[in-house]
Amino acid sequence: MFLPTTKKEMNALGWKDLDVILVTGDTYIDSPHIGVSVIGKVLVDKGYRVGIIAQPDTGGGDDIGRLGEPTLFWGVTAGCMDSMIANYTPMRKPRRRDDLTAGGRNTRRPDRASIVYTNLIRRHFKNTAPIVLGGIEASLRRTSHYDDWSGRIRRSVLFDARADILVYGMGEQTVVELAGRLAAGRNVKDLRGICYISRQRPGGGIELPAHDSVSRDKAAFQKMFQMVYENSDPVSAVGLFQMQDTRYLVHNPPHPLPTTEELDRIHEIGYEREVAPFYSRQGPVRAMETIRFSLATHRGCYGECNFCAIAVHQGRTIVERSEASLLREAREMTRHPRFKGVIQDVGGPTANMYGIECGRKREKGPCRNKRCLTPSPCKHLPVNHTRQIRLLEKLRQVPGVRKVFISSGIRHDMILADTAAGEKYLEALVRHHISGQLKIAPEHCENHVLALMGKPGIETTRRFIRRFRRKNRELSKKQFLTCYFIAAYPGCTLRDMERLKAFARRELHFIPEQVQIFTPSPATIATLMYYTETSWPDGRPIFVEKTAAGRQKQKQAVVGGKSQLRNGDASHGPKI
Repeated sequence: MFLPTTKKEMNALGWKDLDVILVTGDTYIDSPHIGVSVIGKVLVDKGYRVGIIAQPDTGGGDDIGRLGEPTLFWGVTAGCMDSMIANYTPMRKPRRRDDLTAGGRNTRRPDRASIVYTNLIRRHFKNTAPIVLGGIEASLRRTSHYDDWSGRIRRSVLFDARADILVYGMGEQTVVELAGRLAAGRNVKDLRGICYISRQRPGGGIELPAHDSVSRDKAAFQKMFQMVYENSDPVSAVGLFQMQDTRYLVHNPPHPLPTTEELDRIHEIGYEREVAPFYSRQGPVRAMETIRFSLATHRGCYGECNFCAIAVHQGRTIVERSEASLLREAREMTRHPRFKGVIQDVGGPTANMYGIECGRKREKGPCRNKRCLTPSPCKHLPVNHTRQIRLLEKLRQVPGVRKVFISSGIRHDMILADTAAGEKYLEALVRHHISGQLKIAPEHCENHVLALMGKPGIETTRRFIRRFRRKNRELSKKQFLTCYFIAAYPGCTLRDMERLKAFARRELHFIPEQVQIFTPSPATIATLMYYTETSWPDGRPIFVEKTAAGRQKQKQAVVGGKSQLRNGDASHGPKI
């Protein structure tokens, strides 16, 4: 079923009122890939009555009030992306298109949506039920953070939004426990995975440098950032608190990660895999093209790329689903009236981390002074793709399934590190699972820039490209690679980008189209380096290109002559 979006739909379910109303900056897609839908369905699965208001009109009270008032809480999220990133390009120009809005025009999501929606509720519902922030915007802005759009350190979004509670991370278990405590009239302040505001100094936990200090002193901001980053894993984290004005932000430790069985249940509750009828009348939603028939095999990522927020939001430990659950979901897909036999993606934040995790990390948390994959894969990480190979084989055998593709990015360094099954996995990819092109993310070619990104050295990419070409020749295939690169990254100069173009011409035999100008998104290590103009973690001064003209020039240094391709057609991807 769809979560109700109107009173009429509530009445059809026999519901006179709602326990929870969820408000989101995206259109309402009922899918296991959409966070607000997952939260709603998990709550319904536990017996709560939940409705959803997507992209409400902020000019009046009719839209936000159409479902009435919840008995337990309002849940507010900006959507699947930070609203400022969703609304603006890296050059700070308004985005015209939006893949998560019906009709595709980017006119429905306000800037700083978490704040706007909370204020909208406050304006039209006095003394209402608690307002709970969640989603990636709230998660990454939960403490003092650098905001590039205003060019300053902003305080926790919990304070600016005037909400009651902030749920960070993926949130399903936290929200269910929160609903239970509120329904029973119990205290929620010791609930893991939340932040709240206190007028009193907490009795325990670690105190972060105050907001006033970190907003003026870059060294204090860097210290605060490191303390938050080191306390982001549920196994090893302790509670934190930070003075924001005359009050304290209290940051409880993260909620424990779900088990495989719990993650299976989350994905098998039952989703329509469609846009809700109330919103589908407004036009097509482009995101459906990629998520409708995709399987999420796991969550979390231990790649720890410095420009990525997944480690802080989903965690650095892989939580995987069982083969049985994934096969059940695939069989359920085949019964969907739109299914044409193609599973569009089998993956997660990084597709080939499924079934590969460090047992030590599960018991003690991530190492503080060592990473799983860089500068090279850790000897304690059992890199073996056998389980993913077996899963893909079984998915190909599901009746009604013609093709199974991997559209998520992969870590090509993990394939090279896998001496047991890496070659077999690459063969399976080339033979069965590439839909025109395979996504890899070298991000750059200069090793000093790659080190600042937390990426492996360029020789790893060279080795993988050679092996990929060889496997295509062996199998008489003509597959493609899509290589992602970043321009204007902290520490990257115009000369570095000119070298990247030369590298692409010389060794990739194409000029990359997938060159993204670095966006300083909240709560990433790369944004910390951008703001402080120092490297992480050693604090060396680095060059950071901050002018609009200079940032654009770095991108143009690579893509400016893309018409002169030596191999491949830019319209469908480069030929390797």
